[in-house]
Amino acid sequence: MSEVERESAAAPPPPVRAAVAVRRMVPAAASGWRWLPLSVAVIVLDRLVKLWITHHFAPLERVHVLKVLDIILTYNTGAAFSFLATDQPGLQRWLFVVLALGVSAALIVWLRRLDARIHGLLACGLALIVGGALGNMIDRLMTGRVVDFIHVHWGAHYFPAFNVADSAITIGAVLLLLDAWSEGRSVRRRS
Repeated sequence: MSEVERESAAAPPPPVRAAVAVRRMVPAAASGWRWLPLSVAVIVLDRLVKLWITHHFAPLERVHVLKVLDIILTYNTGAAFSFLATDQPGLQRWLFVVLALGVSAALIVWLRRLDARIHGLLACGLALIVGGALGNMIDRLMTGRVVDFIHVHWGAHYFPAFNVADSAITIGAVLLLLDAWSEGRSVRRRS
């Protein structure tokens, strides 16, 4: 028997491979989908806080909370931290909406494939990113701009204003980095 014949005899036919892949799929209840309520909580909290801010503050009205923290109502037509912001959002509004939907869909599929019992940190990070991305996307759909209100500064140095959704995305990204770091350490220990 040739080497090619041995390999084809050892490998299951394509329909069997597909069935094996389906069996390996994590049950939905044990998958990263169990973290999706966190995404919903981020979206709800983000909407509630933004509604409160827009009803109680005039644009650029500022309240000093701490020496390094102000609450100020600003609007962002660009990406994170006003990157690519313009006075006429036009096409970029829809580009950011499509981007948020695409990234969120990909992350939700990734969450479905994760075993949340093993990859809890990763699943939590992904859920936070999904909630933040969809929270800001809702603003873009409704008004074409994102409400920002948290303004951190140190002396004369100001960080761009941000919101609850931006905070969730940032915390989620940090959790992804921590997960990758801990995964890398465990792989090095095993080898």
